[in-house]
Amino acid sequence: MTTHATAQRPHGGYQRLRSFQVTTVIYDGTVVFCERFVSKRSRTHDQMVQAARSGRQNIAEGSRASATSSQTELRLVNVARASLDELLLDYEDFLRQRHLPLWAKDDPQARAVREVGKEHPTDRSDRTDPSDAKVYDLWLNHPDPAVVANALICLIHQANYLLDRQLAGLEKQFIEQGGYSERLHAARLQERQKQHPTDRSDRTDRSDIVLCPACGQPMQLRTAKRGARAGEAFWGCTGYPACRTTRPA
Repeated sequence: MTTHATAQRPHGGYQRLRSFQVTTVIYDGTVVFCERFVSKRSRTHDQMVQAARSGRQNIAEGSRASATSSQTELRLVNVARASLDELLLDYEDFLRQRHLPLWAKDDPQARAVREVGKEHPTDRSDRTDPSDAKVYDLWLNHPDPAVVANALICLIHQANYLLDRQLAGLEKQFIEQGGYSERLHAARLQERQKQHPTDRSDRTDRSDIVLCPACGQPMQLRTAKRGARAGEAFWGCTGYPACRTTRPA
């Protein structure tokens, strides 16, 4: 099993990320699981599907954002990780509340699910179906909901392991290189320092810079064009539309 956690890659290459491929299987498997075993009238039905979708979608969105901001990519991959943790609890609750068994880590079936990822790597570029969920059909199409839930729990643990490695690589890359917007901001500060060598605002306190409380990128003073506050000034994140955070001016 391979991962692209630390490799330099162009933005948008999420289809080849093993984490994205595994979360695709989890998302598709969760949709079918909920259709089969969870009442559509239950809030849990929608919550599980949305958590599974969030895990997959945020990996993709983070990869797309990597060209402009490593910090945004980090934030979105962290959201994916948190969504999978939420989904994991839902599956464990499903088993516990119905007095169904939870596979131990060394259970033969748990080991078999883990081995599938090694025997059928889904990150080969010549595969037409990157998710390749068919290799998990033995478990995901099983008539026993305990088998399906446990198999998906194993896949969530795999995805979380991959995301932990991916996050470690992204954190290292962010510290060493940053992203486009981070490098652009640093270049801007350097240029202002050259033009105004006695201006200490770019050297130490940076009090003239308003940073986004959500993603840490610089905020820009803007004017509302419509709505009840039309004409009023406000601070908007320069990471828009990836980050939509605003602050009163």
